[in-house]
Amino acid sequence: MISLSDTFLKHFENLEDPRFKNNHNKRHSLTDILVLTILAVICGAESWIDVEEFGESKKEWLKTFLDLPNDIPSHDTLGDVFARLSPMVLQESFLAWIRSLVEISEGEIVAIDGKTLRHSYDTAKSRKAIHMISAWACNNQLILGQLKTSEKSNEITAIPELLKMLDVKGCTITIDAMGTQKEIAELIIQEQADYVLALKGNQGIAHMVVEDYFQKALKKNFFGIACDYYEEINKDHGRIEIRRYWTISDLHWLYDRKLWTGLKSVGMVQSTRIIGNEETNETRFFLISFENDAKRFGQAVRSHWQVESLHWCLDVGFNEDDCRVRLGNAAENFSIIRRIALNLLKKETSRKIGIQAKRKKSGWSNQYLLKVLSSESMTKK
Repeated sequence: MISLSDTFLKHFENLEDPRFKNNHNKRHSLTDILVLTILAVICGAESWIDVEEFGESKKEWLKTFLDLPNDIPSHDTLGDVFARLSPMVLQESFLAWIRSLVEISEGEIVAIDGKTLRHSYDTAKSRKAIHMISAWACNNQLILGQLKTSEKSNEITAIPELLKMLDVKGCTITIDAMGTQKEIAELIIQEQADYVLALKGNQGIAHMVVEDYFQKALKKNFFGIACDYYEEINKDHGRIEIRRYWTISDLHWLYDRKLWTGLKSVGMVQSTRIIGNEETNETRFFLISFENDAKRFGQAVRSHWQVESLHWCLDVGFNEDDCRVRLGNAAENFSIIRRIALNLLKKETSRKIGIQAKRKKSGWSNQYLLKVLSSESMTKK
């Protein structure tokens, strides 16, 4: 099938059909169902009914490369298959596909953060909305992997599991305060990566000690303190943003520094935003596993917020928060399909347009949809 067979389907051939193996009444192949769903989601589908309608409208074209012996699967069939399909195996296939396409180079910044699928809850079954932890490669602009947790508080246990699934050697891992845990820092070092971990009130005394040290250093303009400094100013549409970064590697004053594996510096960011006559200021603190390097620190902190743009893209470009797919494993599996679609759309760069526009164009033009699927647009970096 087109170019998708070599670059994609071979990584999904280990998916076990959740329907009875000896059931000769299966009217649709798992491959047809998987490809149909991915194509439909690329083109704007947000439910199983949408996938079915996409298939019906593109039936003749789809039959040029899919078997479809019994035409397009019904939305009930699609929902049933994905409700029973193993998310773990689908996730492993997703990871294998990503590894075949992108070689994560040394210096890549990998931002890890969580997002709740707000309408994935099931009141009738007393099931809460699921929470997904994603790893975003900031330079490659790709989702490297994701993992489900039952709620946000479980990020602490899910982050190590996600890290073990990825090859992050030589990367810098950035995590918000929820993931600033000694065990996670230790695992990142074991994986031969660096970290920049946000330090907030959840670390109690450590946060207060670091904040106090930096405030005192500021008052005397860092006189007698070996620090590194970096500043960047951005102006756009009447808005001015100034970010100042400091790092300090002499940590003799930090009482629990030896409890943080690999800790070599602490960092402070002062952000000032000016819009018209209004000015807002924010100060944040971080634990860092590399020596004094304020510019590298600044790049890591700034890049981390790309994962927020990922969440925004999933909400606005894919309407994820309003998706009511929730039966069985369907919510998690549909989330993985969304991320497959997003990666494909991100790496198609012939048109300088947003994700929403790319999805529309894919639906309008079979030729452009093939370009989105093309392995030529997914070259290794």
